[in-house]
Amino acid sequence: MVKNSYKSLFLISLISGSLLTISSSSWFGAWMGLEINLLSFIPLMIGNNNLFSAEASLKYFLTQALASSILLFSIIMFFMLNNWMSNNFLIFSSLLISSTLFLKSGAAPFHFWFPSVMEGLTWNNCMILMTWQKIAPLMLISYCMNSTFLFFIIFCSIIFGSLTGLNQTSMRKLMAFSSINHLGWMIAGMLYSENLWLTYFSFYSFLSITIIFLLNNFKIFNLMQLFSFFKFNVMEKFLIFIPFLSLGGLPPFLGFFPKWLIIQSLLEMELVFILLMMVIFTLITLFFYLRICYSAFMLNHNEINWNFKKNFYSKNFFYCLMFNFFSVSGLFLITLFFYTI
Repeated sequence: MVKNSYKSLFLISLISGSLLTISSSSWFGAWMGLEINLLSFIPLMIGNNNLFSAEASLKYFLTQALASSILLFSIIMFFMLNNWMSNNFLIFSSLLISSTLFLKSGAAPFHFWFPSVMEGLTWNNCMILMTWQKIAPLMLISYCMNSTFLFFIIFCSIIFGSLTGLNQTSMRKLMAFSSINHLGWMIAGMLYSENLWLTYFSFYSFLSITIIFLLNNFKIFNLMQLFSFFKFNVMEKFLIFIPFLSLGGLPPFLGFFPKWLIIQSLLEMELVFILLMMVIFTLITLFFYLRICYSAFMLNHNEINWNFKKNFYSKNFFYCLMFNFFSVSGLFLITLFFYTI
């Protein structure tokens, strides 16, 4: 009971830190909110008395502390020397601030810490790291955008997120590289408007929570464990694995809708080349989602099955099915909504 109360307290502090950062009118207030958020998340990471969680929390703390110190130094330097330094120096300070925020959010090429930290966490903490922990840095990035630098980050995130996920067998690392790829799409949405990337982030968060809820329910941490689903019938397997295809952006599922909005926006801005690169490398990401689903979708599969407790009628799985329904039919509902307006 005491442990749960402490966890609730840290979660409240975590949310308060992000809200303080978003609503702050000064850079110092934003930095303070990021620090509150960091110091609230560390106890949640190490609360499992696990060696891997302790290692992941140490990596996360060192990386975020480095980013916070550089951010504070850049802010002080930017405002103290603003009156007499050259324009080039101010641009450099702005790029330094943006780089530290990309480091905090885990965007490529500053993503070196993200997959290894994800590998040592529980699924619940992975969900927080993939969704809520990105809100505050991305909001600050949207306040101080540099279009040229954003193009570089988009290319790196799309390329690293797709290519480096091809040879992974750990589900947590696969979700980490997928998150990096989706981060490239969110940053591309910033080029058009703030509402666009927030819309993409909302859909991405919903689909990620759906998949993590499923993986946590069946205690799946490795790609080979998916062979266990051979004991399910065909309909059950489709209901379980459709959200992976939705997160990959395969039409006509819900995950295609935010990508559709980004594609239309970039076409309006005549950014055809960057859009072409994003679509090509996202198809590579969709390939390793298909690899996850392939063994389960096959009707005749001769791999050795693991001992697996069938948990299809549990209460948690009922929620999984409810989320999956929106994932499968969401695009149809949205299209119907637009036609009726």
